[in-house]
Amino acid sequence: MTADRDARFGEGDRLSRGARISTVAACAALLVVPLVPGALTTGTPAALLGVPAESLAIVLVLLIVVARPVRATAAGVFGAVVVSAILVAVLDLGFRAMIDRPFNLVEDGGAVLSAWGVVRDAAGTGNAILTVLLLAALAAAAAVALARAALRVGGAAAGAGRRGGIAVAAVTVAWLVGSLAGLQVLPGTPVAASRVEDTLIDSSARALTSIRDQRAFERALESDRLDGVPAQELLAALAGKDVVVAFVESYGRVAVEDSAFTDGIARALDEGGSLLEREGYSSRSAFLASPTFGGVSWLAHATLQSGVWVDSQAKYDRLMAGDRQTLSGAFARAGWRTVAVVPSNTRPWEAGASFYGFDTVLDSRNMGYRGPAFGYARMPDQYTWQVFSDRELGNGRQPVMAEIDLVSSHTPWTPLPSLVPWTRVGNGSVFAGQAAEAESPVIAWADPDRARVLYGRSVEYALRTIFSFLETYGDQDLVLVVLGDHQPARIVSGSEADGDVPVTIISKDPQVFASIASWRWEDGPRPSPDAPVWRMDRFRDRFVEAFSG
Repeated sequence: MTADRDARFGEGDRLSRGARISTVAACAALLVVPLVPGALTTGTPAALLGVPAESLAIVLVLLIVVARPVRATAAGVFGAVVVSAILVAVLDLGFRAMIDRPFNLVEDGGAVLSAWGVVRDAAGTGNAILTVLLLAALAAAAAVALARAALRVGGAAAGAGRRGGIAVAAVTVAWLVGSLAGLQVLPGTPVAASRVEDTLIDSSARALTSIRDQRAFERALESDRLDGVPAQELLAALAGKDVVVAFVESYGRVAVEDSAFTDGIARALDEGGSLLEREGYSSRSAFLASPTFGGVSWLAHATLQSGVWVDSQAKYDRLMAGDRQTLSGAFARAGWRTVAVVPSNTRPWEAGASFYGFDTVLDSRNMGYRGPAFGYARMPDQYTWQVFSDRELGNGRQPVMAEIDLVSSHTPWTPLPSLVPWTRVGNGSVFAGQAAEAESPVIAWADPDRARVLYGRSVEYALRTIFSFLETYGDQDLVLVVLGDHQPARIVSGSEADGDVPVTIISKDPQVFASIASWRWEDGPRPSPDAPVWRMDRFRDRFVEAFSG
């Protein structure tokens, strides 16, 4: 009997010891996990110190409430709210790193879908789906674990009776005193913390600000300087010329600044400038301030085309639903045939016709490419130029105005194609094998220095392809506008980079440059650090005004 009693006592002692350990672990979780959003936002581990208001509040609720369903619901809501705040902080961190602004609940659904597409193209559909499912499972597990931790701590406090109530009251009073007195664990780290609340309030405030900003955007859409301009006056100085606006993906100011990873770009621009002179071209360059950074390229395209500042998905969606005149629409009204070349599009693009007014859209479905994809880029820039030249230029046709998306320099900048003789481009099968020789994006991006080198090589390729095309296919009646859509991600641009992108106009006709002499852009394809800077939404009106009348 004594042995049985001693065995039961030992087992009970072990259970008690295990319960104490579980309770201590639950307390630690309540103290640390709600502070994670603050640590992610500030980037400092010190933000994990302090007493979170949210944990103190849930323990007080669970100490007071007796009904088990209500307690479970309260704990579940607590876990879900904390994990939601962590997810928002993670999205903020990712958005700041990639496109230089925090996540916005109102505006960024499309950007998240775009990011999904980049991950899918880089890692494969199966791996991308597996990653999303794993993240969802981790988030759900974290919310459940945090709810259980709250129930354990609340139950322990209630089970301790009066002593538990006194302990919770003492911590509450200490928190209030610390909050009122501004006590700090470390400089800049208050004892009384509310990181979850701060994260969610900041996110909500951004959403409200975006709503107000949207109203201002609506007012900007009410007037358009191109309305009422007679068609016969529009762009008359460019009559008979093919005009091409070529967006070079991620071609930002950082690409034309001196650095270890831009030497190849500098050589490409210098050699390209010499080639242009030999071939009878002139060029002028400056910078445009882009409305986006690191991604979401369509905002830049819409801004340049519409003449209004489109810096959010909500504004973009509103713009697409309207009838504002675009640059391509102005050319169409003046008698040009209009073409969009979007080689990575895999689905019908309704806005291409309904908003931008393009007569023809060339994309991955109808460009006849039979070679390998290069990451996000479904075909090399060289193939894009070849198809455009073969199908849309010359042959005695009506002059064409085209917007071309050059995407070989799109994140993750690997694999990267190489130039081949233009006579061998064919259906693109000549590029077979080039993609297989490249390094993995996952491995390359693990080293920031390597990612920068790959970025430099990708922009160098895009620029050399443009100059090679002009040498091979250019003519007297071609006017080419080459510009970036946005700066590359912060891993390349750095923390202090602005949103400027280079812009260059190239032509053989001196009258083109006489029309823009007042712009005071710099000679050559490489703008200096002191070159003029315009907001991108100013380009449409200045361009149309310079060549109309």
